Amino acid sequence: MEKIYSKLLVAFALSGLTLGGAAIADDLSKDAQDKAAVEYKQAVAKAESDYKSAKAHCDELKGHEKDVCIGDAKAAEKSAKADAKAQRQIVVAQSEASEDKRDAEYKAAKEKCDSLSGDAKNTCVAEAKAKYR
Repeated sequence: MEKIYSKLLVAFALSGLTLGGAAIADDLSKDAQDKAAVEYKQAVAKAESDYKSAKAHCDELKGHEKDVCIGDAKAAEKSAKADAKAQRQIVVAQSEASEDKRDAEYKAAKEKCDSLSGDAKNTCVAEAKAKYR
């Protein structure tokens, strides 16, 4: 009876680790994407603010100088927004790549368990899930 109880205890512990490992990895991925979204919004707001400030300076100018100044201000705004967008996409791509790597490592670890049988195989699979899922 003690043997069955201890096996059940190990199984529950490993299943808890499995859920916890997946939740932690998903939380990190989601946190990174959320942070990237906030940083993107801040960068866009700064670009727009900088544009308004530059445009106000341009309004003091006349003729061709004013046109060139406004063109430069618009170019700087678009460039800053493009940089912010690229940075956000990098973070999302890194997060997705991390998830893909974790899935590949899990499949490889699970494949190693196929040569085992019985409790050893069950334990091996549970450990793979706990580590990579």
